[in-house]
Amino acid sequence: MTKLLIVSGYADEYQHLLEMEKLPELEVITAANPAEAEAVGLECEIVLGEPKLVQPILMKMKNLRWAQSMYAGVEQFLDPSLRRDYVLTNARGVFGDLMSEYVFGYLLNHERRIFERYRAQQEHRWDGSTTGVLRGKTIGLLGVGSIGAEIARTAKHFEMIVRGYTRSSEDCSDVDVYYHGNDLLEFADELDYLVSVLPNTSETRRIVDASLLDALPARAIFINVGRGGAVDESALIHALESKRIAGAILDVFDQEPLPKEHPFWTMPNLLMTFHTSAPSLPEDIVRIFRENYLRYLRGEELKYKVDFERGY
Repeated sequence: MTKLLIVSGYADEYQHLLEMEKLPELEVITAANPAEAEAVGLECEIVLGEPKLVQPILMKMKNLRWAQSMYAGVEQFLDPSLRRDYVLTNARGVFGDLMSEYVFGYLLNHERRIFERYRAQQEHRWDGSTTGVLRGKTIGLLGVGSIGAEIARTAKHFEMIVRGYTRSSEDCSDVDVYYHGNDLLEFADELDYLVSVLPNTSETRRIVDASLLDALPARAIFINVGRGGAVDESALIHALESKRIAGAILDVFDQEPLPKEHPFWTMPNLLMTFHTSAPSLPEDIVRIFRENYLRYLRGEELKYKVDFERGY
């Protein structure tokens, strides 16, 4: 039998879903936290879990061969002092539609001025002013992986112009123009919306800096659903305070939870959503695990393998 350790606050739900899958040769052990995991599951060769809960026991799992993260982000596994003698896979391909719903919810809110209409209602004030539309607006995607591609597909539904900035790939046909390398400022020129879906790596750290924000037109809205480390928060604060850009919607931050004294809390042209844009739903993660587990049994290469050096 192959022993699997599940480490999650929702471990029982994951176990129930896996039992329904009736996967062969699999013994499931559950733990809600690292202490429980250390007591019952250190001998397991596979771990499925939340990265922050798996990290404390990682060095103690002497039989570990494969770790499946329940999240897309795997920063907790990447410290150079930690072991790398196992296969690490993350969650991909299940967040695109959730992220797209989130992004376009806020784009539509901005164009249709939903908050302003509600305030007018509360004030008993008739507001028949014209709203904007997404058709013909330009959206720029920092990163065009599976999530960026789904956002691009939705943008085309609204007849938007789509730009993509990537390291090299140009796989998504819904992107009208691709930019690479030193083309970042050209990419930002005349964007109506800049959306970052970048992972947290040494190459993406602080990529949204003062020069990039200065290259945006004053009407631009910045949205971050990737990682907080991609943003120079001081530069963003200055851009918002000086109205260099029109606003920002942030789901992720360099430090989470955000400190109570952080300027973001009180900025009138900033909306925060506290890392809730695309939850890891157990049914989605189990579907990923099922496919990879069957590959594991057949000795095939696993999907969504993480490169420890690149960080994704």
